[in-house]
Amino acid sequence: MRVILAEDSTLLREGLVRLLVEEGHDVLAAVGDAEALLSAVAAHRPDVVVTDVRMPPTNSDEGLKAALEIRRRFPEVGVLVLSQYVEQRYAVDLLTEHADGVGYLLKDRVVEVEEFLDALRRVGEGDVAFDPEVVRRLLARTSHPLDVLTERERQVLALMAEGRTNNAVAARLHVSRSAVEKHINSIFDKLRLSDVDGYSRRVLAILRYLRS
Repeated sequence: MRVILAEDSTLLREGLVRLLVEEGHDVLAAVGDAEALLSAVAAHRPDVVVTDVRMPPTNSDEGLKAALEIRRRFPEVGVLVLSQYVEQRYAVDLLTEHADGVGYLLKDRVVEVEEFLDALRRVGEGDVAFDPEVVRRLLARTSHPLDVLTERERQVLALMAEGRTNNAVAARLHVSRSAVEKHINSIFDKLRLSDVDGYSRRVLAILRYLRS
């Protein structure tokens, strides 16, 4: 996979470069600010961008704004955001504007190498990969729509929003795939989303509903 990294911490940036190269990925560029990231993406058109949220010059939200700009200008490029914080508004914007090939992980997850690489793979394949804590914060933004769901349906919804397949949800909850499918059908009925088809689109529709 062809990857561009954007991280202002030299130590973390070089560590990620080494990890990705060792895993067989082609790191096209590794930069330290949002302006350089946008220039590198325009020049190389990678498969996936991995970017920090807070980068120079203000160390606020330049990386996440760059991620949104990349998705608008280059929708074929997957974007995996890394952050120490859950920037709720931008996280929702990232998914609701462009549902395919996006992810948002907390930096603590990077130390769990297999989870990070799995998220990178999923984003590169056009799926979504959201950190469980990010999903929890997003789903907690409003209580009314979720009040109609059972506890098990909430668990299924959270795993769906992480980007898990039906088989992965079933394995995580130790239930059958058919049980998961019944819960999903019930979720869509209760949230009035039964007419939505497709994997990424169902997550998009759920988060749009919660955002409203």
